[in-house]
Amino acid sequence: MNQATTMTAAVWHGRQDIRLEQVPRPGAPEPGWAQIRVHWCGICGSDLHEYQSGPVFIPVDQPHPLTGLKGQCILGHEFCGEVVALGEGVDGFAPGDSVTADACQHCGTCRYCREGQINLCEQLAFTGLMNNGAFAELVNVPANLLYRLPEGFPLEAGALIEPLAVGMHAVRQAGNIEGKTLVVVGAGTIGLCTIMCAKAAGAGRIIALEMSAARKQKALEVGATLVLDPGDCDVLAEVQALTDGAGADVSIECIGHRQTAKLAIDVIRKAGRCVMVGIFEEPSEFNFFELVATEKQVVGALAYSGEFAEVIALIAAGRMEVTPLITGRISLAQIIEQGFEELVHNKDRNVKIIVTPANGADMNTRKGGV
Repeated sequence: MNQATTMTAAVWHGRQDIRLEQVPRPGAPEPGWAQIRVHWCGICGSDLHEYQSGPVFIPVDQPHPLTGLKGQCILGHEFCGEVVALGEGVDGFAPGDSVTADACQHCGTCRYCREGQINLCEQLAFTGLMNNGAFAELVNVPANLLYRLPEGFPLEAGALIEPLAVGMHAVRQAGNIEGKTLVVVGAGTIGLCTIMCAKAAGAGRIIALEMSAARKQKALEVGATLVLDPGDCDVLAEVQALTDGAGADVSIECIGHRQTAKLAIDVIRKAGRCVMVGIFEEPSEFNFFELVATEKQVVGALAYSGEFAEVIALIAAGRMEVTPLITGRISLAQIIEQGFEELVHNKDRNVKIIVTPANGADMNTRKGGV
């Protein structure tokens, strides 16, 4: 392929099979779409799930009904960059604008889209999973998913807006948490983002459950009141002791494991609320009479629904500091060994590894403000 018409991209082919390949550059954006030059893109837990256990979300049997994608897919959806080109009918943006993008590509016509719940669209297609994503120099996305970044907004922070929006949506699903005791199960990227959002929402006490020493420290650094290690103590007994025997008001499960799912329900008080955020790869057994007898509420939280704007405002105002979340900065050429393999084999010491298509000196220029 001619280099002028191709670009390097990280393409998913199958389980344990992500390849750096030369692929055609995306063409001019179609009406209502925008083309973005990628500055930074984070490796998400869902990307890691696809690498280790996929296909999870990537369609392999039938083309996706909204995008037509089947099988091979350029990964990456936690990204920021600048507008390169705009399709017909796109207003409010111009080439050169610094932006990030919601990953929920949606039909716009189903019941959920009409009611503003685009994350529940009947034909939902996540960028980088059901349509080509941002582990590449350029990506085309629907312009109605774009959010402009304020002048001076740090470029690296732009790659953290998406996971923070997931955390903020989970907190919103929990209802009013002001002054309440909240347990966050797991202090990986989404757990840490949830802690930050819960703190911003006024939680009275945030208890993180985590076993990794490095992530315990991160949890405290970003706003947890205390951290309990399930390997060192009886978590249920400790939480009850801290809450006069009642249990937490709210829990948010950020791991996606059958054992931690039950723990997240057990740790809340009667009539408390448990929010499930983790990506579950296997079913769980649960006696639903435990909900009947206690009137506990269990709700799901999928992605986000408008929380990008709130997260951007909080970062811009200095109320969220994302630097502690970034544990690696690599080029696209390093994404396999220093990205995916690093996260698989050294998960405990990593939170968020961000990737840029730039190299060398160009990579260094992308660490400052816009």
